[in-house]
Amino acid sequence: MEYRSLGRTGVMVSPLCLGAMNFGGPTPEDESIAIINRALDGGFNFIDTANVYVGGESERIVGKALKENGKRKDVILATKVYSRVGDGPNDAGASRVHILRAVEDSLRRLQTDYIDLYQLHRPSLTIPVDETLRAFDDLVHSGKVRYIGASTHPAWMVMEALATSERYGLARYISEQPPYNLLDRRIENELVPLCQKYGLAILPWSPLAMGILAGRYPLDGAVPADSRAARSNFPAARERLSRRGLEVGAQVSEMAKARGMTAAQLALLWCKDQPGITAPIVGPRTMAHLEEFLPVLEMRLNDQDRPLFDALVHPGNAVADFFNSNEWMKARI
Repeated sequence: MEYRSLGRTGVMVSPLCLGAMNFGGPTPEDESIAIINRALDGGFNFIDTANVYVGGESERIVGKALKENGKRKDVILATKVYSRVGDGPNDAGASRVHILRAVEDSLRRLQTDYIDLYQLHRPSLTIPVDETLRAFDDLVHSGKVRYIGASTHPAWMVMEALATSERYGLARYISEQPPYNLLDRRIENELVPLCQKYGLAILPWSPLAMGILAGRYPLDGAVPADSRAARSNFPAARERLSRRGLEVGAQVSEMAKARGMTAAQLALLWCKDQPGITAPIVGPRTMAHLEEFLPVLEMRLNDQDRPLFDALVHPGNAVADFFNSNEWMKARI
């Protein structure tokens, strides 16, 4: 299997990252741990979670699994900070106070002395970027964090952070984690070129478009009862079910059948092998989902197929809105 550089660092990661958002709910703890162990045995060495996932349960389960299997040193472990974790005025955001508190809680749940990649889960529109970066820089110098990254930031804010780090000699972002899939290709306009120029890894979330590209949702718009779009606490998911997006999903399914793949495999392969992409984040809910993803680690996209995908959704465009849970993105599909 071909491992890839994590941005301009010397760290090598698997071309897929195991996302832990489902661990602890809806995926129970025992199955979550089994999925982690199978993923590591199958070639994954990169796990991504966040302090807000399932109220911290995701971090706790990942930490327990790595403690039990003894593979912590073999794993590049990523987590995030920003989202609200309590009722207090300082229990969220990108302030120094919140970051320094949150990292201690994450380290405790993960049962580790250090986090390989600590990411700002969303950009702050109020906290000066130098305050956030100084807090991250202190964590890097203390050894509690190895590298820092951003998640779901606009390109201009990533560039601002890079410039601020250079100006003050602070730790710099080495990655960005945006939504990216065949249905929403807008990062190709500015973010991908920026990351390629300045050596940032791109770690896409929702590469299967919430299951639309895996054939999860029928063309009639029916929402499966156990799907993400059916969850009452996530209304943004249902808003992503555009008619054109569902039609593209159906066409990807037909393309996959002709190539002897599942729709999920083909859609994931396309994302994995797009220019500038380091490792899409896949979040299996079941062991069967993981088994479906594992072969993609060693697959390569046929270059002759690229124009077929571009014909479905033109580069840089979108037919479904995967930025709709973010304050800064004003456009809607």
